[in-house]
Amino acid sequence: MNILLLLLIIPSLTLAGLLFCKEREQARLVSVVGMGLQFVAAFYLLFAFLQERAAGNTAEMLFTSSYKWYEPLNIRFDLGVDGVSVALIVLTAIVTLAGVFISWRMEDLAKEFFISLIALATGVFGFFVSLDLFTMFLFYELAVIPMYLLIGIWGSGPKEYSAMKLTLMLMGGSAFLLVGLLGLYFNSTGAADGHTFNLMEIAAGGIPVEAQRIFFPLTFVGFGVLGAMFPFHTWSPDGHASAPTAVSMLHAGVLMKLGGYGCYRVAVFLMPQAASEMAWFFILLTGFSVIYGAFGAIRQTDLKYINAYSSVSHCGLVLFAILMLNKTAMNGAILQMISHGLMTALFFALIGMLYERTHTRIVQEMGGLMKVLPFISACYVIAGLASLGLPGLSGFVAEMTIFVGAFEHADTFHRVWTILAVSAIVVTAVYILRVVGTMLMGPVNNPEYAHLPAATWYEKTGALLLILPIAAIGMAPLWLSEMIRFSLEPVIRQLGL
Repeated sequence: MNILLLLLIIPSLTLAGLLFCKEREQARLVSVVGMGLQFVAAFYLLFAFLQERAAGNTAEMLFTSSYKWYEPLNIRFDLGVDGVSVALIVLTAIVTLAGVFISWRMEDLAKEFFISLIALATGVFGFFVSLDLFTMFLFYELAVIPMYLLIGIWGSGPKEYSAMKLTLMLMGGSAFLLVGLLGLYFNSTGAADGHTFNLMEIAAGGIPVEAQRIFFPLTFVGFGVLGAMFPFHTWSPDGHASAPTAVSMLHAGVLMKLGGYGCYRVAVFLMPQAASEMAWFFILLTGFSVIYGAFGAIRQTDLKYINAYSSVSHCGLVLFAILMLNKTAMNGAILQMISHGLMTALFFALIGMLYERTHTRIVQEMGGLMKVLPFISACYVIAGLASLGLPGLSGFVAEMTIFVGAFEHADTFHRVWTILAVSAIVVTAVYILRVVGTMLMGPVNNPEYAHLPAATWYEKTGALLLILPIAAIGMAPLWLSEMIRFSLEPVIRQLGL
């Protein structure tokens, strides 16, 4: 069996098993076993992919398979992966399994919660393995739609407002995206049997430049909405703040990566001439996202809002790097997606742990937690240091690669915006260190916090699942960088570089 089919079958069987669960414990066990198997399958895919490359297989996509779906429109179930999609599949498996452990105490409608959470993850896995644009769009919608239920039912605060705002804005982005994908289909010439949705066939045949100029901005904006690109980012902070912990983890750690991946894989790869012509405009928007998100975070007092605005900045940096249209910066963009996915999922997991014990997310209401909750506090420091780009952690590798690649452009426009984006690191350091100093250091402010319960085994498991790859990538990034770099070659050729 094709390993990529297995990555879709395992979560589907997990969902089927959850339907028959009657007790919370049963739903929890089925979820952790299913996502544990998915975790193993994702790493098996990674090792199999590296073995294929080591054996000299230089195909653009590996483990490909194709199944006819709707022949009149030439819609097929085409699967395949390269180094970029393999890395993001592994990221998704890690974050999903960690999210299941962090949700161990879920009591209200636990079965329904895990069904919605794993349905979201299934959509993400399907999106990353799809080579057919129509199939990719269906998985994209499957990933987005459960967010409404997950926030609206299990969220907190103004959850109905946040869920509706998120859904409406993402559906608006989907409308742009659908028009862009249909434009690619009707202007495709790469298939012998007429129009095609297949990514590789569209790239081989090319899209007329006039059509690219129409459909590139629609596609980039459609995916950019999910990537929290300014000014379409406003759904993200509210959605993060109202979502339950595991949902915030998947939302920021995985779901937002669909936006960056789509901009890279679809918009830039299939419409390279329009990307070259219009990149300057979107650099303005994404560069502003980087700066605005950092300054937005520094103004917040709620831990979830701080991390939400930080995610706007870091995801803006992903799109900013993609628009630099060179190999180094794009390599950094993919590394940043992986680093941010791990780091922000860890942040939200720890924020959930702290809120469960202190019943507050306001930084000023906490203090001295390092003495009371040493494990959670140490993990928060690690996440913060990764966020501000400390050498030895994944954030440094990703951000340095992006800025070196961005500075390869010798013109004033690109270098000025690169310098402005670099300045966001300083702002990030300010709000991270301020939060750590206020919340974790010093005396215990509230006597009620003196005897808070320590982290449980399942909380530690979820946190360590995220910390270990953050450290591993930071200390040994070369293998991952090379795997991604090789997979960027088709995009670079399309761009004529």
